[in-house]
Amino acid sequence: MSTLALYVAAAVAEIAGCFAFWHWLRGGGHVAWLLPGVASLVLFAWLLTRSNVDFAGRAYAAYGGIYIISSLCWLWWIEGQQPDRWDLGGAFLCLCGAAVILFAPRTV
Repeated sequence: MSTLALYVAAAVAEIAGCFAFWHWLRGGGHVAWLLPGVASLVLFAWLLTRSNVDFAGRAYAAYGGIYIISSLCWLWWIEGQQPDRWDLGGAFLCLCGAAVILFAPRTV
């Protein structure tokens, strides 16, 4: 699986897990929401370790850009709130930063 695909899958797992906790604590959801939430967060952590990056910090930094885009997609598709121009502009900036981190030539 490519790094991008892993990051997207990890982002979906992380957002779904956090959303389950959000729904339980803030949305009045049943405590049973915690079980899939925990499972999803464990899947997120496992997926993130599968990326072919030499250093964890670099993987997390690059993943951050994908997480932001995935969060805005969740906002739009799951929560029904269309991202505004500020959301999209900020996401673009983050993706530029993630691309620099991922694709910069490394000497070591």
